[in-house]
Amino acid sequence: MKPPVTRKALLKATVAPEKAVATVDIQEVTMGSRQKAPLHLHPCPTLGIVTEGTIAFQIEGQPVQHLKAGDAFYEPANVRVARFDNDGDAPAKFVVHYLLSKDEHETVRILDK
Repeated sequence: MKPPVTRKALLKATVAPEKAVATVDIQEVTMGSRQKAPLHLHPCPTLGIVTEGTIAFQIEGQPVQHLKAGDAFYEPANVRVARFDNDGDAPAKFVVHYLLSKDEHETVRILDK
């Protein structure tokens, strides 16, 4: 007998302001051990899930979250991401979903400070 289908809630994010999504761009990202992401933002809402390793995730002005494989995250549009760093000695991977409106193509913007 096959096991029943199970569901586990990972994340519920409210996209505000509401956005008409025309395209979802899904990417798998691999970061080397101890690699740090630069200060950045996403012009579109971004959702993802860590599939390997650990990530230190911090929206500017909020506490650092330590994400591990199976943890989901949400980055609102146009909010500065102070940290998205691989905390571990092994590579980290995550799958990210960029919610793009019609004629929108930019997924990430690196900031000077």
